[in-house]
Amino acid sequence: ASASPRLCCGPDVFGRSRLVRGYGSDRVSQTPRRDGTMAETDTNEVVCPPVARNEQSSRSSLAASAAADAATSANASASDMTNKPTVAIVIGMAGSGKTSLMQRVNAYKHAQGKPPYMINLDPAVTSTPYDANVDIRDTVDYKNVMKEYNLGPNGGILTASNLFATRFDQVINLCEKRSDELDNIFVDTPGQIEIFTWSASGAIVTESFASAFPTVVLYVVDTPRSTNPQAFMSNMLQAVSILYKTRLPLIVVFNKIDVARHETMLRWMEDFEEFHAAVDENPSFASDLSRSLSLVLDAFYKGLRVAGVSAMTGEGMEELFEVIARARKEYMDEYLPELLEKREARQAEDAARKAADLEKLRKDVAGETGKVVLDGCNETPESIVGEEEEH
Repeated sequence: ASASPRLCCGPDVFGRSRLVRGYGSDRVSQTPRRDGTMAETDTNEVVCPPVARNEQSSRSSLAASAAADAATSANASASDMTNKPTVAIVIGMAGSGKTSLMQRVNAYKHAQGKPPYMINLDPAVTSTPYDANVDIRDTVDYKNVMKEYNLGPNGGILTASNLFATRFDQVINLCEKRSDELDNIFVDTPGQIEIFTWSASGAIVTESFASAFPTVVLYVVDTPRSTNPQAFMSNMLQAVSILYKTRLPLIVVFNKIDVARHETMLRWMEDFEEFHAAVDENPSFASDLSRSLSLVLDAFYKGLRVAGVSAMTGEGMEELFEVIARARKEYMDEYLPELLEKREARQAEDAARKAADLEKLRKDVAGETGKVVLDGCNETPESIVGEEEEH
């Protein structure tokens, strides 16, 4: 495998220099590691401005600005999207095997001679079994965030993710620079699913990628745990919430099929009566609720894409990438036209607002001087002043 490019960031929130290796440069410089030793670093890194402590009060505005910057850098047409790599955002419950799946798809694509671009957005992970091209840990140390702002583990992860999101337009730029060489970009998310799916940082990441690349969502399910009907229903409800939150093509990936097969879940999705039979084996209030929900979700199941994989053995990798290809087509056919329509509407609103502001300015200046300016003539404020002095 070739050397892995990463997002290169300047001093983080606590002033430590965190520069990491990038692509395409023979020149290197010395930069400090976390343990105080020196490491060689490429000189053509993309430098991320430091996040100062006093920026905490304006974090919301920074996040909004980052989303706007990312959307601006992603000003692409449908023809541009056709040649861009597919972004797969990997989401799942803690312990479902997201990171292991990332390692497996990385090995699978390397074996094909088409290495993917790997992004880690989990600031709390100790180590990753794959070599991440962009790693949030090189920008923000979530343990120091916890100490600095007196936060718990979840609060530290959430704050670290929000800080990183304020610079996410640089991640988009890095991916776009490499897009001609890539087929796939995989994004690993924090283990606490709610931190990503229901936070400002998660929305920024999802919308930024979706506006720049064909993007799909992989929802990873722990198959052995889902053999219980109630656990299975909980996962399906989570999948529904992710679908409606992201509004992107969704693929349910049943992981660990080397331990427990997923065919039973597929039958439950195809025939609600078979699911009811499984639920009735242990009657309770929860089982009654699951029966009712299975009827509600029947239409949802019909349009759902499913793949069974094993991150341990590699089983199902070919099927997974076939499903990703179909989900990409759905993005191009359904999501992209809506995106372009919204973008055109936003541009029209911006143009109308600018025209209204200009007209207001013309009226204000005309009211002060008695002359209409900024109407395309050659009159300037200096000439008007001269005329007034003559009178």
